[in-house]
Amino acid sequence: MDAGRLSLNQITVNSLSLEEAVEGCVRHGIGGIALWRDKIAAAGLDRAVRLVRDAGLRVTSVCRGGMFTDPATSPADVLADNRRAVEEAAALGADTLVLVCGPLLDTDLAGARRRVRDGIEALLPHAAAAGVHLGVEPLHPMMIGVRSVVVSLRQALDLVEEFDDDHLGVVVDAYHVWWDPDLAAQLERAHGRVLGYHVSDWKPATTDLLLDRALMGDGLIDLPQLSARVAGTGFTGGVEVEVLSSALWREDPDDVLTRVKQRFADAV
Repeated sequence: MDAGRLSLNQITVNSLSLEEAVEGCVRHGIGGIALWRDKIAAAGLDRAVRLVRDAGLRVTSVCRGGMFTDPATSPADVLADNRRAVEEAAALGADTLVLVCGPLLDTDLAGARRRVRDGIEALLPHAAAAGVHLGVEPLHPMMIGVRSVVVSLRQALDLVEEFDDDHLGVVVDAYHVWWDPDLAAQLERAHGRVLGYHVSDWKPATTDLLLDRALMGDGLIDLPQLSARVAGTGFTGGVEVEVLSSALWREDPDDVLTRVKQRFADAV
């Protein structure tokens, strides 16, 4: 993919503040950034808006909205937090608000998935009014108890097609979907519905369900093939390098950014 589409997801250099991450993008000639809400809160929304605007960065996404599934939290409270996330994304001019839909916290999987569906239905009008796109991100099934009951691209597309709203689509994360034997068919189905694309790599012997991803080219994912299939959906937005790695976080962030650019050019 065109190197000009590279976007740095903040979590890849998690030790950096928002200010430092923005400076790193400028220094390394990276034109896009994906922001996390905790980093936005630490900087303050107004300052975050000024930082990315003054740096000329495209905000490819804000992470995250969603988390619809906790039966102990009222739907009104969940909606209120998601409305705040929409407002933050709108202020930042973000391409997409990523929805990590929420884990299974009891044995009622069908009920958890209904809460996801109902949460999206309640949030969509506010997102549409704010001009914000919501991207449902399916996560690997190993994340079902900690992050999301939406575990395949097929399932995410089923949700999106139920609403058939231009403000709702899917986010394709290579780390979460690469293994799926149905992936090629679902990406064909996803034409015009992909709002984001995240890249990293899967280590042959991963040691942590969440925090042991690899830089592109250091693992098992055929990223050139996957990237070509994502391009075939009509997606032309920023491509986020999102590497959740406790080992990478201990390295020099400036060196990490140098390698991010090189690996993006070589492997994506």
